[in-house]
Amino acid sequence: MAIGLTLAATLAGTASAQTATPAQTAASKKALADTHKDIQATLGVLPGFFLAYPEEGLPGAWAAFKQVQVAENTRISPKMKQLIGLAVSAQVPCSYCVYFHTQVAKAYGATPEEIKEAVALAAISRHWSTVLNGMAIDMTSFRSEVDTSLRVAAERAAKK
Repeated sequence: MAIGLTLAATLAGTASAQTATPAQTAASKKALADTHKDIQATLGVLPGFFLAYPEEGLPGAWAAFKQVQVAENTRISPKMKQLIGLAVSAQVPCSYCVYFHTQVAKAYGATPEEIKEAVALAAISRHWSTVLNGMAIDMTSFRSEVDTSLRVAAERAAKK
């Protein structure tokens, strides 16, 4: 606890010593206005959850959201990203995120069966994570068993 209090006091002292200049404040306001415009242009609306985000962090948060979540020309297809997002959101759990990812996945052509499968995979992962962690299964043995299983599957596939 003493370490936490010391760190908090140090950070508070650092923060109070750094006062924004008028030029920095103007740049921050311009960055925020530019971010709001970009969100509006990209999404067709400026959602309230972006307005609720701390102003100082919104330009960076939007950049990450736009580059990973919204970008279509990434290594993972847009539909697959949304199904992954849905599975994670179901586990977090976040009803807002579940709604968002479900609707966007559908917009990218996800079928009801794909949506069900993504959620079921999340549930299965959670189930076995509970068993593996709760029973303190040895990681070295687990990895060896997974590697053996994959090797056997590859050998079987090669025989077909």
